[in-house]
Amino acid sequence: MYDFVKAMEQFDNIKVLGLMTVAPFSENPEDVRWVFRKMKEIFDKISDMKLINTEMKYLSMGMTNDFEIAIEEGANIVRIGTAVSGKRFYKEEK
Repeated sequence: MYDFVKAMEQFDNIKVLGLMTVAPFSENPEDVRWVFRKMKEIFDKISDMKLINTEMKYLSMGMTNDFEIAIEEGANIVRIGTAVSGKRFYKEEK
């Protein structure tokens, strides 16, 4: 991960502004806290590297079922589409 972000320094037209993750679904959001904690650790380390074309502003973590835990672990963007729009239902393919 770190090498990939560092490699972005060579591209003038690419700017890394943050990271995003989606944790595995779990009925108990506490089960995925470790995912958000690890991503925050990576986010902070990249921020500390002071790379060219990298400004760690956004940490997008958490969805409707686990956004509270994600916020506690440092998310500043969450995705709560299911809470807003409701659960999606798909027809089975025949």
